[in-house]
Amino acid sequence: MENETTPAEKTRILVAEDDPNLGVILTEYLEAKGYEATLAKNGVEGWKKFANGDYDCCVLDVMMPEKDGFTLGKEIRTANESIPIIFLTAKSMKEDTLQGFKSGGDDYITKPFSMEELLMRLKAILRRTKGEEKIEEKTVFEFGKFLFDFKNQVLVIDGKEQHLTSKENALLKMLGQHANQLLDRSQALLAIWGDDSYFNSRSMDVYIAKLRKYLKEDERVKIINEHGKGFRLILP
Repeated sequence: MENETTPAEKTRILVAEDDPNLGVILTEYLEAKGYEATLAKNGVEGWKKFANGDYDCCVLDVMMPEKDGFTLGKEIRTANESIPIIFLTAKSMKEDTLQGFKSGGDDYITKPFSMEELLMRLKAILRRTKGEEKIEEKTVFEFGKFLFDFKNQVLVIDGKEQHLTSKENALLKMLGQHANQLLDRSQALLAIWGDDSYFNSRSMDVYIAKLRKYLKEDERVKIINEHGKGFRLILP
């Protein structure tokens, strides 16, 4: 059977589902239909994979351990205003449906459902949002006099390049995505380090200090620490 999209056109789907059987079935089905599907086994893993990946649509189970689908959906929507989100749930109460849409969802499917129904809704959402064209996540940012190229891990000012480590690169991207807004400390730690332990928290403070040093050349660009909450990248 031919794939419905060619490899060059593959749409990337993030599937967050804690039921291992259903998760495998969903991803294998989407792969068979020509999509590139990545499985996360809980909400924390889902956020980590989203923050470090490039996806066109998210399919999120609501009832997951460690972090539920609604919470994950809100975090994803904060980071990316346009990416489509489909919630999966065993509940069918009106209040849950409303909460799903309030959490940034574009559609809501009640279990049990057929794979064909999911595919039909997925296609409809992608047509409506981007005409099934790949949604390109922002990877180049302008910070005052700086140009930040996430893909090449480089910060440029006046033609001078500062190459970044992988963690500096990921952290600056998240700050850029939340420009002039609060970047939650735990959210960044979970996405980049995998957990928000004391040791990793101190490590992140070191990387923040390094980024502040790089950004010194434009006094209008600052990383502000909000004690106990997180960081805010202030741009002109």
